[in-house]
Amino acid sequence: MRGVVCYYSGSGNTRLACEHLAARVGIDLDLVDVVDDAKVDLASYDVVGLAAPTDFGGMPQRFETFIDGLPQQQGKPVFLLNTFGFMSGRTLRDMADLATSRGFEVLGGHSLRMPEDYPPMIAIRLGFAGQPTRGGVRAFDTFIDGLASTLGALQRDEAVARRPIRIGLLSAASRTRARTAAREDMGDKSVDAELCTECGLCEQRCPYRAITLSPKPVFDMGACYGCWRCYNQCPQHAIYTARFRGGPYYPGPSRRTRETLEA
Repeated sequence: MRGVVCYYSGSGNTRLACEHLAARVGIDLDLVDVVDDAKVDLASYDVVGLAAPTDFGGMPQRFETFIDGLPQQQGKPVFLLNTFGFMSGRTLRDMADLATSRGFEVLGGHSLRMPEDYPPMIAIRLGFAGQPTRGGVRAFDTFIDGLASTLGALQRDEAVARRPIRIGLLSAASRTRARTAAREDMGDKSVDAELCTECGLCEQRCPYRAITLSPKPVFDMGACYGCWRCYNQCPQHAIYTARFRGGPYYPGPSRRTRETLEA
């Protein structure tokens, strides 16, 4: 059996969780970044995984666009993975609804708490730097082991029980905000010309192609969806907003986070 996980990972958290799943699930599993490869051929895979973080209360716009653009499936099995910091919200259920609308058969899904990568939350001491906990990883491993059992049954052409998508009451009561609200919350971006080295990383890594170099970064706020990736990952901390300059930042998973998921 061959599988693929199509993932979106603005900070590296979701990618790290996908790597942990791939190492444990027991089948050949390719990992595909939907920003780099939006045209992945699902026909050559027996099972598909969809993985994304909660971004401003819902799915990242880039990830939602990817799923919407997939060919209609005929019951291809899919499993779901969501990472989150403060709250997962309705993301996992929305992922399941969208996947079902594209003709996938949802096997189950899991939400894994990771460190928060949203600077406004980090600024008010809600960064969750201690996530995931050992208990959180154990719960994730239980999900992966159950998924491995289900995939084994599928390989043997046995009937399998679909695991319902469950989210907490608080998450169920939350509302998914318009993606343009994230852009408005972030506000206009600027660049410190003295700090900027014109390395081009912000242009290369922007999932919405909203940055061009001329020769300093120029921001197309009409195309931006407020993901904070350029701000977080600028190696010189040259990008800033009206609210935040000089931090806080989330450049990517810490050594502690990586070791917890590698243990």
